[in-house]
Amino acid sequence: MERIVNLQIEKLPEGVFLATADNLQGLVVQGNSITETLEIARDVAKKLIEAQEQQIANLAMFSKQRNSLRHKNNKLQI
Repeated sequence: MERIVNLQIEKLPEGVFLATADNLQGLVVQGNSITETLEIARDVAKKLIEAQEQQIANLAMFSKQRNSLRHKNNKLQI
């Protein structure tokens, strides 16, 4: 799935470029040129999105397991 990430790129006084994204938490990269910064940002964005998707999958699995345990614990043997 393709996603759009809006980057803000600024040139720092040190001469490097800094890219951040408001719509992808954790995306902060720098490069020596705009092209390099964009390439790094693309790679980091892919990894951040993959990590978010994995976290969502893990939470869904945990929730399913928890609900399953709740139903098992409701049975009382005498």
